[in-house]
Amino acid sequence: MAGTFVDGRKVGVEVALRAALRRELPAAVALRRELHAVPCVSGEEGPTLRRVLAALPGGVVEHVAGTGAVLRVGGPGPAVGVRGELDALPIEERTGVPWAGVNGAMHACGHDVHLAAVVALARAVADVTAGDVPVATPSDPLAGPGAAGAGVVEAVEADGTVEAAEGVAGLVPLLAVLQPREESFPSGALDVVASGVLGRHDVRAMIGAHVQPVLPEGTIACAPGPVNAASDEFRVTVKGGEGHAAYPHLTRDPVLAMAQVIVAAQQLVSRVADPMAPTVVTFGTVNAGSAPNAVPGEAVARGTLRTMSQEWRGRLHRRFKQVAEDTARAYGCNAVVEILPGEPVLINDRPLAARTGERLRELGWAVNDELRSCGADDFARYGDVAASLMMFVGVDTESGLHSPAFLPGDAAVGAVAEALLAGYLAASSSTAAIRPCRHRAPGG
Repeated sequence: MAGTFVDGRKVGVEVALRAALRRELPAAVALRRELHAVPCVSGEEGPTLRRVLAALPGGVVEHVAGTGAVLRVGGPGPAVGVRGELDALPIEERTGVPWAGVNGAMHACGHDVHLAAVVALARAVADVTAGDVPVATPSDPLAGPGAAGAGVVEAVEADGTVEAAEGVAGLVPLLAVLQPREESFPSGALDVVASGVLGRHDVRAMIGAHVQPVLPEGTIACAPGPVNAASDEFRVTVKGGEGHAAYPHLTRDPVLAMAQVIVAAQQLVSRVADPMAPTVVTFGTVNAGSAPNAVPGEAVARGTLRTMSQEWRGRLHRRFKQVAEDTARAYGCNAVVEILPGEPVLINDRPLAARTGERLRELGWAVNDELRSCGADDFARYGDVAASLMMFVGVDTESGLHSPAFLPGDAAVGAVAEALLAGYLAASSSTAAIRPCRHRAPGG
C-alpha cells in the first residue's frame, strides 16, 4: 500500500501531500507578495528566476529558454511537469497595496500567484519524498473549499492507515518548469519544448493553472478539449497616394481604404467562418499621417486573428489577406499583409481533465467543465509533446486580467496550488499509460 508516516501512522500519498502542501501555503503567500513587488518583464526575468529557485527545494537546476529553468523533484522515471510563468507585463500598477510594483511593470496576469503555487507544490512533494509530513490542521483563510490538508487526519482508518487513491502507487517525480516570456513572442514555451528538456526528463504530462476573474472564487474550470484559441498577429500596410486634403481627387487615400479594410475584415467572422468555430478579428492599432490637412501616403494597422479551430486557422489567414488586398484595390490603393504565427489552439487532454475534475469535486471545489475563451496561452506548445492540462481558477477580483488594478487575494495561492496538486495526482496515476514525450522542432 502506498503511503507515508504522520506521527507514526501510515497515511495515503494524497493525504500526505495535502497536509504538506497546506504547511507550505503561508510561505508561498509571502513569496507571492515578494515577487509581485519586483516584477520583471519578458526577457528580463533573471531576478525572478533566482528568487524562485532559492525558494524551491534543493535539486539539479537546468537552465533553458534563456531566462528560464527546470528543477526536478524526485528520483528517476517518467515525470509530471508543472509550469509557472516568470514574466510580468509593462503596465503601471494601480492597486495601492504596500507590495505593489513600482518599476513600471506589473504582475497583471497572476504569474506571481502561479509561481508561488508551483513552489508550494514542489516543496510539498519534496517533503513527502523525504517523509517529512505535518499533521493536518483546520482550514484557514489562505485556502478555499478544497483547503489542502483540511480534515485529512479524520480520514485515517481505525487501524491507522489510509488507502491511497486507485492507481496512485507512490510519488511520481515532479519537474518544476519555470518558463520565461509567456507574454511575448517568440514564446518561452516554444523554446522550452525545442530544447528537448522535457524529453530528457521523460515528462509524460504537463499541468498548468491560471487565475481567471470571470469565474467565481471557489470554482475551477477543468474542461476537456480546446479551451484557448490559436492567436496570430497581423500587420496590414495600405499604400496610396499622398496629397493636399483640399484635393482628394488628386490622391489615393489610404486612410479611407484602411477604414474599409477594417470593416470588411469583420465579415470574415459573420459570413465566412463556420459559426461553430469561434473566430475573432481585432484591429488593435491604426496609424497614418502626421498632419490634419494632408492625405498620407500609407496607413498601417496591427491586430490579431483568433480561432478555436486549428483546421480553419490557415484558411482564415488566406481569406484575411484576400479581403485586405481586394478592398484596398477597390479604393485605388495596395495592401501588404504580414501574418506572424503565434500560439496554436490549447487542447486539454480529455482523460486527464476528467480525472482531475473528479479529484477537485471530491475536495469540495465547484468544477466548471465548459469554460473556453479566445484568449491564447503558449502552454498550448506543451500539448505537442505530452498530455497537457490547463485549468482556470476563479479569483475574488472585479478587475480583469491585464488591468492595472488586477490583484487576486492571498487565497488564490492556495486555490492554484490545490488545482496543480489535483492535476499532478491525476497525471501520476497513469504516467505509465501516457505516451512518452515526443520531441518537436520549433514551430512543429
